Amino acid sequence: MTHSPLDPVALTADLIRCPTVTPDEGGALQLLQWLLESAGFECWRVDRGETSNLFARWGEKGHARSFGFNGHTDVVPVGDADAWTKPPFGAVEENGLLYGRGATDMKSGVAAFVAAAVDHVRNSAPDGALILAITGDEEGDATDGTVALLDWMQAQGEAMSVCLVGEPTCPEEMGEMMKIGRRGSLNARLTFRGVQGHSAYPHRAKNPCHAMARLVDRLASSELDQGTEHFDASTLAVVTMDTGNSATNVIPAEARAGVNIRFNDAHSGASLTDWLRAEAAVVATETGVSITVDVRISGESFLTPPGELSDLVGRAVEAETGRQPTLSTSGGTSDARFVKDHCPVVEFGLVGRTMHQVDEHVDTRQIRELKAIYARILADYFA
Repeated sequence: MTHSPLDPVALTADLIRCPTVTPDEGGALQLLQWLLESAGFECWRVDRGETSNLFARWGEKGHARSFGFNGHTDVVPVGDADAWTKPPFGAVEENGLLYGRGATDMKSGVAAFVAAAVDHVRNSAPDGALILAITGDEEGDATDGTVALLDWMQAQGEAMSVCLVGEPTCPEEMGEMMKIGRRGSLNARLTFRGVQGHSAYPHRAKNPCHAMARLVDRLASSELDQGTEHFDASTLAVVTMDTGNSATNVIPAEARAGVNIRFNDAHSGASLTDWLRAEAAVVATETGVSITVDVRISGESFLTPPGELSDLVGRAVEAETGRQPTLSTSGGTSDARFVKDHCPVVEFGLVGRTMHQVDEHVDTRQIRELKAIYARILADYFA
């Protein structure tokens, strides 16, 4: 029996109407579970803490050939709602554009791979398993989302042979880029503790601001590397410098700064932490100011080497768009940083120009094109 194709634009609109600002589920996963179960998928809610997640599988558990999709339905806050010209959760369609928070990042991607997956199992019954791992905690701390799904999968003996994350990956034109890896991300909070004093008598104080300026300059002036085979050069950005001091004649006792490092595979979070603390120790010795370095590593850099999976995706993208996608590791972090410990993973999605912006919107043609790409990937994988 041949079923009518599932419309990914209508599904995107339905998902946008679900208010899913992290960690609110907003009804999005309930909608997807109903839709997937209606198509013969087995579904499990994998909720942890305040976060809701959905695992769906069609086919045999533990099958040697299992294709996985990963994505998220949670969105960032709308910001100033009065600045929007369309309701943030209204899913207004106008002149071929669909408006709403999550339209680009990434309810359209989820809708496209769900629609492709549902059509595929209804019409061709793949020889293998088709898995969808959908989280509600990608835009937040990401501690109870895809991580929770992967923990649950390991405990249940569920596995993906390969995985495609449906995040937006194309800068300007549909089909121009896929991600085969991501840089790591490290946040460091630097606290400088000196001795408070009168600014007219600086010799009686130990000025933490001077130590902060010296260390921040050392860090910002350092060349971490010149890039590697698949990665651009690592970057360090100073994101905050603060004393909380409103007086003009007081040297404060404490100052704080923050830096963010996006790093390639020439480094690890541990090696960069050691470097930061060594640099801080030099400045502490020079100035007599105590410096503490607190580090949070959001993710290590990773690479899925070009090969069967990237070739599979690249062929489908070129067939549907006429473009051979560039293999890239640019951009921020994504949940692929967790999936990479489970199986080979790449990312491919639509153009992400308006993600997180006021009046976020997506070209509806791109949603249908993305579904066609995902459908071709599934057909080729299970051929």
